[in-house]
Amino acid sequence: MVHQYQNNGYNMILDVNSGSVHVVDEPCYHLIEKLNERSRQDNLAMLEDQTAASVLHQELGQVYDESELSTCIQDIKELVEQGKLFTEDIYQAYISKVQGRKTVVKALCLHIAHDCNLACKYCFAEEGEYRGRKAFMTYEVGKKALDFLIEHSGNRKNLEVDFFGGEPLMNWNVVKQLVAYGRSRESQEDKKFRFTLTTNGVLLNDEVREFVNLEMDNVVLSLDGRKEINDRMRPFRNGAGSYERIVPEYQKLADSRGQDKYYLRGTFTRDNLDFAKDVQHFVELGFQQISVEPVVGDSTDDYVILPEHLPEIFKEYDRLARFIIKRDKERKGFNFFHFMIDLEGGPCVAKRLSGCGAGTEYLAVTPWGDFYPCHQFVGEEEFLIGNVNTGITKSELAEEFLQVNVYTKEECRKCFAKFYCSGGCMANSYKFHNSIQNVYDIGCEMQRKRVECALMIKAATL
Repeated sequence: MVHQYQNNGYNMILDVNSGSVHVVDEPCYHLIEKLNERSRQDNLAMLEDQTAASVLHQELGQVYDESELSTCIQDIKELVEQGKLFTEDIYQAYISKVQGRKTVVKALCLHIAHDCNLACKYCFAEEGEYRGRKAFMTYEVGKKALDFLIEHSGNRKNLEVDFFGGEPLMNWNVVKQLVAYGRSRESQEDKKFRFTLTTNGVLLNDEVREFVNLEMDNVVLSLDGRKEINDRMRPFRNGAGSYERIVPEYQKLADSRGQDKYYLRGTFTRDNLDFAKDVQHFVELGFQQISVEPVVGDSTDDYVILPEHLPEIFKEYDRLARFIIKRDKERKGFNFFHFMIDLEGGPCVAKRLSGCGAGTEYLAVTPWGDFYPCHQFVGEEEFLIGNVNTGITKSELAEEFLQVNVYTKEECRKCFAKFYCSGGCMANSYKFHNSIQNVYDIGCEMQRKRVECALMIKAATL
């Protein structure tokens, strides 16, 4: 499979199966376009045909002379011989191994607090209650969760734990106690905990910042953008905005971490489809690690993104890409999460094919110790998979999640971005199609656009 597109003046060619990316001139771009209309076998045969230049010259309407096309054909043949263009799919052969692999639990999302001090309008957790009740995780429940993680992590050394909510700082003492307990088990178990905190920033202070910098491998800071955007969607329960309260604390935290190992994480809705301005605002505030996600909601929500919004969103991603290129050339670059693509390494084959590991390698834990496949399934009782006291009680559910991959989803099979998104979010698939074996259609459209922009940025900045 070959995907080609034009963006910001670049003629981009992505050989999907090899991951090779090429920037080509116009004759070569249109020549590959013509070859791409044929089957792989036919276009390879065409390249070997001595009369190929003449035939393709006729098909291209004699826009380019035959000598020019002959040079292009020779270049394309070399790429084919090097395994960088029109390559075969080597990944499908791994599917049985991926589906049959023995997994270990490597990450937990601890819902340390099912309560929140903000009233964000789009919150999928319903102000932290997750269709249930307000509750704080006790030290005893959290300790059992960490014990479960250690026991079920096999030979894996690095274990990941995210303190999540609601708002985890509302249960700060238990967070500190669980970090201390995890550290006490590291040497005796030959494990290393990587702790993460996801916070709305309301309770950030000097004491929290000092502890976070000492113990947290990463911090996620929630902020939606410009003051008017953030305060509209992320108010306190009395309606007051949160921007003025949290931004100074975020700036101090980001600076104290050397502008590394954190993400300023925003959500854009139909009310700020010009979200590139929010990213620019974050940069002007001094932040260098940025993620802005599209909101996910029901079609009846007045903030939700609909198919008719996609053209404007695509233009905004293009604007953001140009802004990133400009900043990079000025040596004032920053990281935007959705445009970060590793063309040389990247995830292993299993991750490319099956994604985040929800339900098998990654579990969410409620304040009372119930296990769910991930934080977005919490409250969906049919996905209750176990408990810290009983372990995994629905192994068949874990097996169902293990079977999901880009080849079991028909929409993914033909998508050029499948090895970058690994099939997308299973929770969103369930939300919109009542099945984890489907895709979130609008999300897929945006993901494809992000991949195109990310590859173009690589071409422009390398």
